[in-house]
Amino acid sequence: MSEWVLAKVMNGLNQHKKAVNGSRILVLGIADKKNIDDMRESPAIEIMSQVGKLGAKVEYSAPYVPVALKIRRYTFDLESASLSASRSAEYVNSVILTADHDLFDCEMILVSTKLIVDTWAIPCEYRKYC
Repeated sequence: MSEWVLAKVMNGLNQHKKAVNGSRILVLGIADKKNIDDMRESPAIEIMSQVGKLGAKVEYSAPYVPVALKIRRYTFDLESASLSASRSAEYVNSVILTADHDLFDCEMILVSTKLIVDTWAIPCEYRKYC
């Protein structure tokens, strides 16, 4: 899955004439499932690692995971970024939605972000923003 997401990120950035290297990328939700704090089997960890290896500045926002812990071979020295319209707009390069937590304001994210790679299905009522 991480290769598929990485390809979507690269293709999306290419369409905006941007490279992954130097891009600011925000990963939304790093838990394995919706509304939990367990990140042990989360594909978001591999995705964050891969885009980071390509030179992107990676941050995450996850309401249930305030600090990204060391997991197997992955170590991130990151804390969850607060999410607001202005914060989301700062990530003009890309936002990757990896867990659709109920606490995320999907409408705000969709309206204020130029490129979203959604690894889950965006709820139908927000499709008008895509």
